[in-house]
Amino acid sequence: MSKRFLLMGASALMMGTFSAPIVMAQDAGASDDTIVVTGSRRSARSAADAPVPIDVISGTELFNQGDGDLSNLIRNSVPSYNVNTQPISDAATLVRPANLRGLSPDQTLVLVNSKRLHRAAVIAFLGGGISDGSQGPDISTIPALALKQVEILRDGASSQYGSDAIAGVINFILRDDTDGATVDVRYGSTYEGDGDQITVAANVGLPLGDTGFVNITGEWRNVDETSRSVQRDDAAALIAAGNTAVAAIAQSWGQPQVDDDIKIIVNSGVNFSDTGQIYAFGNYASRRVEGGFFFRNPTNRGGVFAGPLVNPLTGAPDPNGVPSVLVGDLSGDTIGDCPAGIPLTAGGGLLPDPGLLASTNADPNCFSFLELFPGGFTPRFGGELQDRSIAVGIKGELELGEGLSYDLSYRYGRNDADFFIFNTVNASLGPNTPTSFNPGGYSQEENVINLDLGYGVPVASFASDLHIAGGFEFRSESFTIRSGDAASFTLGPLSAPSTAFPTGQGFASSSNGFGGFTPGTAGTSSQSNIAFYLDAEADVTEQLVLQAAVRFEDYTAFGSTTNYKIAGLYALTDDFKIRGSYSTGFHAPTAGQANVTNVSTVFAGTQLIDRGTVPLTSGAGQFISDFIVSEGGVRPTLGVETADSFTFGTAFNIGSASVTLDFFNISVNDRIALSGSQDFIGALRTTATNNGVAFGANDSTSQLLNALDAAGVLSVADFAGSEDLTEFTFFNNDFDTRTRGIDIVINTPLNFGVGSTSATLVANYTDTEVQNNGSLGAGRIRQLEDNLPATRGSLTINHDQGQWSGLIRANYFGGFFEDHLDSNLAFPIEAGAEFTFDVQVGFDITDNFRVAVGADNFLNNFPDENPFSGVVGSRFPVTSPFGIAGGFYYLRLTATL
Repeated sequence: MSKRFLLMGASALMMGTFSAPIVMAQDAGASDDTIVVTGSRRSARSAADAPVPIDVISGTELFNQGDGDLSNLIRNSVPSYNVNTQPISDAATLVRPANLRGLSPDQTLVLVNSKRLHRAAVIAFLGGGISDGSQGPDISTIPALALKQVEILRDGASSQYGSDAIAGVINFILRDDTDGATVDVRYGSTYEGDGDQITVAANVGLPLGDTGFVNITGEWRNVDETSRSVQRDDAAALIAAGNTAVAAIAQSWGQPQVDDDIKIIVNSGVNFSDTGQIYAFGNYASRRVEGGFFFRNPTNRGGVFAGPLVNPLTGAPDPNGVPSVLVGDLSGDTIGDCPAGIPLTAGGGLLPDPGLLASTNADPNCFSFLELFPGGFTPRFGGELQDRSIAVGIKGELELGEGLSYDLSYRYGRNDADFFIFNTVNASLGPNTPTSFNPGGYSQEENVINLDLGYGVPVASFASDLHIAGGFEFRSESFTIRSGDAASFTLGPLSAPSTAFPTGQGFASSSNGFGGFTPGTAGTSSQSNIAFYLDAEADVTEQLVLQAAVRFEDYTAFGSTTNYKIAGLYALTDDFKIRGSYSTGFHAPTAGQANVTNVSTVFAGTQLIDRGTVPLTSGAGQFISDFIVSEGGVRPTLGVETADSFTFGTAFNIGSASVTLDFFNISVNDRIALSGSQDFIGALRTTATNNGVAFGANDSTSQLLNALDAAGVLSVADFAGSEDLTEFTFFNNDFDTRTRGIDIVINTPLNFGVGSTSATLVANYTDTEVQNNGSLGAGRIRQLEDNLPATRGSLTINHDQGQWSGLIRANYFGGFFEDHLDSNLAFPIEAGAEFTFDVQVGFDITDNFRVAVGADNFLNNFPDENPFSGVVGSRFPVTSPFGIAGGFYYLRLTATL
């Protein structure tokens, strides 16, 4: 298997394409002369000589695992990289956010062939605390079989790459074989018998003329959903009371269903001279993802089932009465045709009065959603995703002095997410509601033009040329919101404003669970930036390497920033080196983060509520900003977040073993994040009181807005799309963090007298502290600091002997904290540490045909059980760093030509 290198310290990285040659990461017993293309602009820079901490993982190592999701494969190899299942997380279920060194997904820059990968259209509004509000790229669109190697720089690199490179850089290098073909078929399933995975992948390398190549990879994959759920307490109580329409498992927690996951990547290049090449690569990917949502209890889901307090005999409104099921009056011309609610007086207060229920159902003028869903309902949510990109360029070296290298390229990328939701209602439409909706979608589109130049200047006193590099980059991005079908956002007759009949019906508008985007919120938001950079590197002596870089970047929306980096490596001996760096960095808000509008259904206490996200520039955003200031707070703003990064490490050999140890410290100021929840309806009530505007105690948001509009306090037209929100969040610069940690990697060959054996030990310790908090609650702070395990590690042993090969990996996941349901510590889970074990055995049937069987989490370990499992039915903490599915076995058949 491949050797993984962790190179301590840091370096000045280049921006854009690297022109150095690319080689596969070598076996564990090989020397540290592995050539990498991340970490230095100088050609033929070995991993051991680069003053940066880099993991080098061969494509073979990633491909020779059982899972088919690239994020999971990287997690198995890199302990500072974390990704988990995202059940019931809105759009985060479709594109799972991943974290490097405990930071947000969009604080890690992702490259393909050293070119910036475009972002996904999905914004993770519910991202487990750490990833809330992030908009990173979707690396699951890359098939593992397409990869030659992956280089993971765990150091700040904004002064070379620009925005996002705070935690580090992940560079996916595509295969460039000119011949050969591989076909791989694999099947796997969990020990529980669900979550079946079927993957078929193929790769072919072909010559392109006499001096070129084209390499094509395709993959198709299907993944069945899993469920690690127990019955909710409220659902169990309904069944015990006699409601036989409630499902046996009212709400499912597990991995979503993934259908027709198609990935195609093409990489090509043609040499037009001894030093020049024209290149192009691109991809297409699509998939359908579907998962569950929260159960809608038929007695208390607000806006659908929950009615007012009513007289237990008549169903008439009574402030001293009993809870009821909401009833809609469909007559349209006579007030009082129907009871305000069907009293919950049967089944110990959990079932509606059978007489009033029967009479209401029989009256064509009266309607309750018990007629359609007597046992409540659980929406099913998902999306159709498409991803495409293309990059073209020309690179080479001009015969000028010591040789002027150049690389001119253009890259286009686009990602689309079209949402769907079914088994739900637009309650305001009453009995005329559809149960399937298309709420609309998001698109992210990016264009990048890049020019890199490099030149070696002889310096008599140096041990090498002084390599000077400079470049220019133009990048534009746009974020589009597409409106949904009319039924997904319509305010129907049962959600009439206070000026129409019948008044105060109380039914919620929009598709319940994920409301559709209105034409007013639809549209495209764009921004662009230009950048100039300069870096220098030289072997000052045979022992000392120094690097420095500076980058200026200017954004149309957020102004300019200048960042720099200095780094060095000193070889005390051939077998002992020290490295270190200091750098500044930044991350600019995306066009999506600055302009998105969204509504998510979240759990609050024991009830579901709809929480919106609005731009600070919107009417609602400006209103709440002014309100915060009027209450003595600081006006929220959205701009660039900044970072300072320091690393220091050592790399040394002990006999045949190589050891690297790295300390890092990353301080991020003014982090871009979703704010704490803002009490919109409370602010409206306070504003009305302060301005002498009369309102009712139970007035809705729209009623309060209309009253304030009539009094001339505000214009209701400025609040389009926010009329139904009682609370919302917005993107702003809200807090600071300091992240510290240590990485260690040990590689060594082992001699058992037969075959070839190697061992790799990798471990990571990361600690994050929230500082200068703005609006975050205590639960969100704990999530940011402790949701990821502070300690992670693995020991992998590979053995090859004749036709046989084997792998054993022991994984350690430290304890973690989960603020279950983002409840602000109402349901805190302190989960303990856990070991898991992976095993695989392979056999070469012929030179061209191989079979392998294996298991991930071989001993079928699970995280500690959720002490609050009855609240919403999740048996385990859903943010477990190793998932909640348990053991997974697989069979692989591989043919090579």
